[in-house]
Amino acid sequence: MIFFKLIYKKMKLDILAFGAHPDDIELGCGATIAKEISLGKSVGIIDLTRGELGTRGSAEIRDLEAAKAAKILKVAVRENLGFRDGFFKNNEKHQLEIILMIRKYKPKIVLCNAIDDRHIDHGKGSKLVSDACFLSGLSKIETSLDGNIQEAWRPKVVYHYIQWKNIEPDFVVDVSGFMDIKMEAIMAYDSQFYNPSSKEPESPITSKNFLDSVKYRAQDLGRLINTEYGEGFNVERYLAVNSLGDLK
Repeated sequence: MIFFKLIYKKMKLDILAFGAHPDDIELGCGATIAKEISLGKSVGIIDLTRGELGTRGSAEIRDLEAAKAAKILKVAVRENLGFRDGFFKNNEKHQLEIILMIRKYKPKIVLCNAIDDRHIDHGKGSKLVSDACFLSGLSKIETSLDGNIQEAWRPKVVYHYIQWKNIEPDFVVDVSGFMDIKMEAIMAYDSQFYNPSSKEPESPITSKNFLDSVKYRAQDLGRLINTEYGEGFNVERYLAVNSLGDLK
């Protein structure tokens, strides 16, 4: 497990964001994270793999890029579970490692990968984290950290950010004013994205079109909610509001 200490070794977080690969979170919900942090929320990131199967760069480079992106977003903590890129499974072993993280940080909200996507790790990681969130609330599943038995903990909600596929969101967050931070965090992964000087192989995410699409998707979602930029999410259960006045 790789651990990037940014503020505290242990803490209770408002939001814990999971990504199958370093850069998933920045691409999917980086602006939302930046906005929530600006509002005083504590946010952490857990990467499941080191992205070692990426077409460009290496796991070691991605480690450095992930740490840089975390500082740009100002997240409280970022950890990497070191699961096998492309081959991790939704099984007891991997569920227990995620349960350990959920009980360690006790988040109210969990963000995780798209429910379905081009990369098989995204949908697989989405279901793995979602299942672990449920299991984490079962007191008869015992886990320990630093020699201490952990308390059962289940997040209040699990939200899935949108990635490659244009999945219709269940709700959209107004992220106007935070797209520059999102794009800066994305470009911390300069080994992965558009670089006309790069001599490494091309992939679907190395084109200028892909990088531009991050912003124009956010602009289109913003248009739909009458703001400048938006990020979309899917839910696992109905959202509840206290009154119609809660709606934007």
